Amino acid sequence: MNFKREFSVERPIPYIEVRRLNVTFHGGKKTVALGDFSLDIEKHEFFSIIGPSGCGKTTFLRVLAGLTAPSSGEALIDGKEVTGPGPDRAVVFQEYVLMPWRTALRNVGFGLELKGVPHEERRRKAMELIRLVGLDGFEGHYPHELSGGMRQRVGLARALAVDPEILLMDEPFGSVDAQTRELMQDELLKIWEQRKKTVVFATHSIEEAIYMSDRVAVMTPRPGRVKEVVDVNLPRPRKYSHRVSSKFMDLRLHIWKTLG
Repeated sequence: MNFKREFSVERPIPYIEVRRLNVTFHGGKKTVALGDFSLDIEKHEFFSIIGPSGCGKTTFLRVLAGLTAPSSGEALIDGKEVTGPGPDRAVVFQEYVLMPWRTALRNVGFGLELKGVPHEERRRKAMELIRLVGLDGFEGHYPHELSGGMRQRVGLARALAVDPEILLMDEPFGSVDAQTRELMQDELLKIWEQRKKTVVFATHSIEEAIYMSDRVAVMTPRPGRVKEVVDVNLPRPRKYSHRVSSKFMDLRLHIWKTLG
């Protein structure tokens, strides 16, 4: 079965273009994290990246975020080269990275505070997002009073607060239990369908990548490059029944074999 997408001649210019990206770190010893890495991502797409540990998934997200400079090659967003962080992008990490001295509400509003948004407007927007991620009633709680899943919801709401065009998500559900992970996947898909952000999502889980995504890029071991981009032709909105469908199982087997 062929899972590769066939594009017409009239395919639109990609929103995110990565061309022959190379990233080399010079520490105690030279490490080539990404080698000849090329990729296209369309606007409003939910795009996942999967690969073995150390293949460069996080490095790629950091390049898109403007936090790591490529050694060669280029990354373009909407036709403009990425040269540093920008308000069009927000990152959600696996670690919660919340400020322990701030309540959930004040953590969510932190980016708005940095932008100089007035207090009442900041509070209104933060509460709207608290409700969106299902934490209404917990806005006054501090991070240590919240479960892992709740803390990750606060992190997601904080990223959404600055209204980015692109959400870069680095294994955001890797630290929560299996049941919470599935609930968070469904919550994120609902938010994505409402807000229509472009999502670039790194994960180790084949099932998660298939369930969430429009397409999945399978990476090679380090130095990381794209081995294949797999088209996920499952209907939306996604439901639990899709996880046990024959199409899902075929996709899972294909990606597993591609990972090798």
